[in-house]
Amino acid sequence: MIVIVDSKIANLGSVIAAFRRLGETVSVSDDPDTVVAADALVLPGVGAFGDGMESLRRRGLDLAIHSAVQAGKPILGICLGMQLLAEESEEFGVHEGLGLIPGRIVKLVSKPGERVPNIGWCDVRPTRPSVLFRQTSSGTAFYFVHSYHFLCADQNDAVAAIDFGHAPVTVAVERKNIFGVQFHPEKSQDAGLGVLESFVTHIKKGADHVA
Repeated sequence: MIVIVDSKIANLGSVIAAFRRLGETVSVSDDPDTVVAADALVLPGVGAFGDGMESLRRRGLDLAIHSAVQAGKPILGICLGMQLLAEESEEFGVHEGLGLIPGRIVKLVSKPGERVPNIGWCDVRPTRPSVLFRQTSSGTAFYFVHSYHFLCADQNDAVAAIDFGHAPVTVAVERKNIFGVQFHPEKSQDAGLGVLESFVTHIKKGADHVA
Protein backbone atom coordinates (compact mmCIF):
# COMPACT_ATOMS: atom_id res chain seq x y z
CA MET A 1 0.00 0.00 0.00
CA ILE A 2 1.20 3.49 -0.88
CA VAL A 3 0.65 5.83 2.06
CA ILE A 4 0.42 9.57 1.53
CA VAL A 5 1.83 11.19 4.67
CA ASP A 6 -0.71 13.65 6.04
CA SER A 7 1.48 16.25 7.66
CA LYS A 8 -1.32 18.86 7.59
CA ILE A 9 0.82 21.05 5.30
CA ALA A 10 -0.55 20.06 1.89
CA ASN A 11 -3.70 19.89 -0.17
CA LEU A 12 -3.87 16.14 -0.61
CA GLY A 13 -6.92 15.96 -2.86
CA SER A 14 -5.09 16.50 -6.14
CA VAL A 15 -2.34 14.05 -5.18
CA ILE A 16 -4.88 11.35 -4.33
CA ALA A 17 -6.72 12.03 -7.60
CA ALA A 18 -3.52 11.69 -9.63
CA PHE A 19 -2.77 8.24 -8.22
CA ARG A 20 -6.39 7.19 -8.79
CA ARG A 21 -6.06 8.22 -12.43
CA LEU A 22 -3.24 5.69 -12.61
CA GLY A 23 -5.53 3.05 -11.14
CA GLU A 24 -3.66 2.97 -7.83
CA THR A 25 -5.26 2.70 -4.42
CA VAL A 26 -3.59 4.95 -1.85
CA SER A 27 -4.09 5.54 1.85
CA VAL A 28 -3.74 8.85 3.69
CA SER A 29 -2.45 8.79 7.26
CA ASP A 30 -0.84 10.86 9.98
CA ASP A 31 -0.35 7.76 12.15
CA PRO A 32 3.34 6.88 12.63
CA ASP A 33 2.66 3.13 12.82
CA THR A 34 0.80 3.22 9.51
CA VAL A 35 3.65 5.16 7.92
CA VAL A 36 6.24 2.63 9.11
CA ALA A 37 4.13 -0.29 7.82
CA ALA A 38 3.58 1.20 4.35
CA ASP A 39 5.02 -0.36 1.20
CA ALA A 40 5.93 3.14 -0.03
CA LEU A 41 5.45 6.74 1.06
CA VAL A 42 4.52 9.99 -0.66
CA LEU A 43 5.34 13.21 1.22
CA PRO A 44 3.58 16.23 -0.30
CA GLY A 45 3.91 19.69 1.16
CA VAL A 46 3.43 23.41 0.64
CA GLY A 47 4.48 26.42 2.68
CA ALA A 48 7.54 27.16 4.80
CA PHE A 49 10.23 24.59 5.60
CA GLY A 50 10.31 25.25 9.35
CA ASP A 51 6.55 24.86 9.66
CA GLY A 52 6.69 21.65 7.68
CA MET A 53 9.34 20.06 9.90
CA GLU A 54 7.56 21.17 13.06
CA SER A 55 4.35 19.55 11.84
CA LEU A 56 6.16 16.27 11.16
CA ARG A 57 7.94 16.27 14.53
CA ARG A 58 4.80 17.12 16.48
CA ARG A 59 3.13 13.97 15.17
CA GLY A 60 6.19 11.72 15.36
CA LEU A 61 6.16 11.42 11.59
CA ASP A 62 9.82 12.39 11.19
CA LEU A 63 10.92 9.30 13.13
CA ALA A 64 8.36 7.14 11.31
CA ILE A 65 9.65 8.29 7.93
CA HIS A 66 13.23 7.54 8.98
CA SER A 67 12.24 4.05 10.11
CA ALA A 68 10.43 3.32 6.84
CA VAL A 69 13.30 4.62 4.70
CA GLN A 70 15.90 2.68 6.68
CA ALA A 71 13.81 -0.45 6.06
CA GLY A 72 14.14 0.18 2.32
CA LYS A 73 10.67 1.59 1.68
CA PRO A 74 10.60 4.04 -1.28
CA ILE A 75 9.60 7.63 -0.52
CA LEU A 76 8.66 10.40 -2.95
CA GLY A 77 8.79 14.00 -1.72
CA ILE A 78 6.74 16.55 -3.66
CA CYS A 79 7.41 20.32 -3.62
CA LEU A 80 8.08 21.20 0.05
CA GLY A 81 8.11 17.45 0.67
CA MET A 82 11.21 17.20 -1.52
CA GLN A 83 12.88 20.06 0.34
CA LEU A 84 12.22 18.38 3.69
CA LEU A 85 14.42 15.47 2.55
CA ALA A 86 17.45 17.77 2.86
CA GLU A 87 19.72 18.27 5.88
CA GLU A 88 18.74 21.89 6.41
CA SER A 89 17.09 24.97 4.95
CA GLU A 90 17.91 28.66 5.08
CA GLU A 91 14.24 29.70 4.72
CA PHE A 92 13.41 32.21 7.51
CA GLY A 93 16.48 31.14 9.49
CA VAL A 94 18.30 27.81 9.59
CA HIS A 95 16.09 24.76 10.10
CA GLU A 96 17.09 21.10 10.35
CA GLY A 97 15.43 18.78 7.84
CA LEU A 98 14.97 15.02 7.64
CA GLY A 99 18.56 14.62 6.46
CA LEU A 100 17.77 11.81 4.03
CA ILE A 101 19.72 13.39 1.16
CA PRO A 102 22.84 15.46 1.90
CA GLY A 103 22.36 19.08 0.94
CA ARG A 104 20.74 22.40 1.76
CA ILE A 105 17.67 24.33 0.68
CA VAL A 106 18.64 27.79 -0.54
CA LYS A 107 16.76 30.73 -2.05
CA LEU A 108 16.35 31.05 -5.78
CA VAL A 109 18.42 33.84 -7.33
CA SER A 110 16.75 35.34 -10.38
CA LYS A 111 18.11 37.16 -13.37
CA PRO A 112 16.37 40.06 -15.20
CA GLY A 113 13.01 38.93 -16.54
CA GLU A 114 12.55 36.24 -13.88
CA ARG A 115 10.59 36.40 -10.64
CA VAL A 116 10.80 34.75 -7.26
CA PRO A 117 8.66 32.88 -6.39
CA ASN A 118 8.95 30.91 -9.60
CA ILE A 119 5.36 30.10 -10.52
CA GLY A 120 4.33 28.39 -13.73
CA TRP A 121 5.49 25.89 -16.31
CA CYS A 122 9.22 25.25 -16.72
CA ASP A 123 11.06 22.93 -19.09
CA VAL A 124 12.77 20.17 -17.11
CA ARG A 125 16.01 18.59 -18.27
CA PRO A 126 16.99 15.16 -16.89
CA THR A 127 20.69 15.29 -16.00
CA ARG A 128 21.37 11.57 -15.66
CA PRO A 129 19.50 8.25 -16.08
CA SER A 130 16.92 7.93 -13.32
CA VAL A 131 13.86 6.07 -12.12
CA LEU A 132 11.48 9.03 -12.19
CA PHE A 133 12.28 10.31 -15.68
CA ARG A 134 12.55 7.07 -17.59
CA GLN A 135 9.47 8.08 -19.63
CA THR A 136 10.28 11.79 -19.85
CA SER A 137 11.89 13.59 -22.78
CA SER A 138 14.29 16.45 -22.10
CA GLY A 139 12.48 19.77 -22.20
CA THR A 140 9.14 18.43 -20.95
CA ALA A 141 7.27 21.13 -19.00
CA PHE A 142 6.12 20.69 -15.39
CA TYR A 143 4.26 23.07 -13.07
CA PHE A 144 6.24 24.84 -10.31
CA VAL A 145 5.51 27.04 -7.31
CA HIS A 146 8.68 27.67 -5.28
CA SER A 147 11.07 30.28 -3.92
CA TYR A 148 13.80 27.87 -2.74
CA HIS A 149 15.66 24.98 -4.29
CA PHE A 150 17.73 21.92 -3.36
CA LEU A 151 21.51 22.37 -3.42
CA CYS A 152 22.80 18.78 -3.33
CA ALA A 153 26.08 18.04 -1.54
CA ASP A 154 26.63 15.21 -4.03
CA GLN A 155 25.62 16.04 -7.59
CA ASN A 156 25.02 12.35 -8.25
CA ASP A 157 21.83 12.80 -6.20
CA ALA A 158 20.52 15.41 -8.66
CA VAL A 159 18.62 13.90 -11.60
CA ALA A 160 16.88 16.86 -13.26
CA ALA A 161 17.25 20.62 -13.57
CA ILE A 162 15.67 23.77 -14.95
CA ASP A 163 17.37 26.90 -16.22
CA PHE A 164 16.76 29.67 -13.72
CA GLY A 165 19.01 32.55 -12.77
CA HIS A 166 22.58 32.16 -13.94
CA ALA A 167 22.99 28.43 -13.30
CA PRO A 168 20.98 25.22 -13.59
CA VAL A 169 18.70 24.60 -10.62
CA THR A 170 18.13 21.06 -9.34
CA VAL A 171 14.44 20.13 -9.38
CA ALA A 172 14.56 16.36 -8.78
CA VAL A 173 16.67 14.08 -6.62
CA GLU A 174 17.18 10.33 -6.28
CA ARG A 175 19.32 8.45 -3.77
CA LYS A 176 18.68 4.70 -3.43
CA ASN A 177 15.03 4.45 -2.27
CA ILE A 178 14.63 8.22 -1.77
CA PHE A 179 13.06 10.37 -4.49
CA GLY A 180 11.94 13.97 -4.71
CA VAL A 181 10.55 16.47 -7.22
CA GLN A 182 10.28 20.23 -6.75
CA PHE A 183 7.42 20.56 -9.22
CA HIS A 184 3.83 19.40 -8.72
CA PRO A 185 3.34 16.20 -10.75
CA GLU A 186 -0.32 16.12 -9.73
CA LYS A 187 -0.79 19.48 -11.49
CA SER A 188 1.45 18.75 -14.48
CA GLN A 189 -1.05 16.85 -16.63
CA ASP A 190 0.19 13.79 -18.53
CA ALA A 191 3.86 14.57 -17.90
CA GLY A 192 3.28 14.58 -14.16
CA LEU A 193 1.29 11.37 -14.30
CA GLY A 194 4.22 9.82 -16.17
CA VAL A 195 6.58 10.63 -13.30
CA LEU A 196 4.15 9.19 -10.74
CA GLU A 197 3.69 6.10 -12.90
CA SER A 198 7.46 5.59 -12.99
CA PHE A 199 7.53 5.75 -9.18
CA VAL A 200 4.69 3.22 -8.94
CA THR A 201 6.42 0.89 -11.43
CA HIS A 202 9.58 1.08 -9.35
CA ILE A 203 7.63 0.13 -6.21
CA LYS A 204 6.02 -2.85 -7.93
CA LYS A 205 9.32 -4.10 -9.33
CA GLY A 206 10.75 -3.97 -5.82
CA ALA A 207 7.81 -5.94 -4.48
CA ASP A 208 8.21 -8.55 -7.21
CA HIS A 209 11.90 -8.83 -6.41
CA VAL A 210 11.19 -9.37 -2.72
CA ALA A 211 8.53 -11.96 -3.53
